[in-house]
Amino acid sequence: MSALTDIAATYRGPGGVLRRLLARGQREDRVLAILMAGCALVFVAQWPRLAREAHLKGQDLNPLLGASLLGWIIIMPLVLYLLAGVAHIIARVLGGRGSFYGARLALFWALLAASPLLLLHGLVAGFIGPGPQLVLVGALWCAVFLWFWLGGMVAVERREVA
Repeated sequence: MSALTDIAATYRGPGGVLRRLLARGQREDRVLAILMAGCALVFVAQWPRLAREAHLKGQDLNPLLGASLLGWIIIMPLVLYLLAGVAHIIARVLGGRGSFYGARLALFWALLAASPLLLLHGLVAGFIGPGPQLVLVGALWCAVFLWFWLGGMVAVERREVA
């Protein structure tokens, strides 16, 4: 299946998509590509908000974009790898039987699959600005991201380590 089809299927049930991705075999390059695509989409989602901020404050947009690029493309992948490892260790303590690879896949896929809502959040932040609409879309994104991540973690931690 294509990534877009898998993303749509994740909204119907994250566990099934994660099991299907795990069945394709352990490929670190695939997981890294999922992570980088997710981080790139988060970076793009920041553009409208940063443009609004730069316009309202009379600043140059390029430094804001550069800082966001550094944060989402260089630093956050490292943080997310660490977070996935910690999540797997916690799952192991709670009786999980998955692997570090599965934990990475669950977290990185949750970020990529929830990115359409994050793009909407960026548009609301850029065009409407702070307010109840932004809070609502942000809360919706957080809920969906956690649903995808926890649903994926349950699916991968119930599997035996290959």
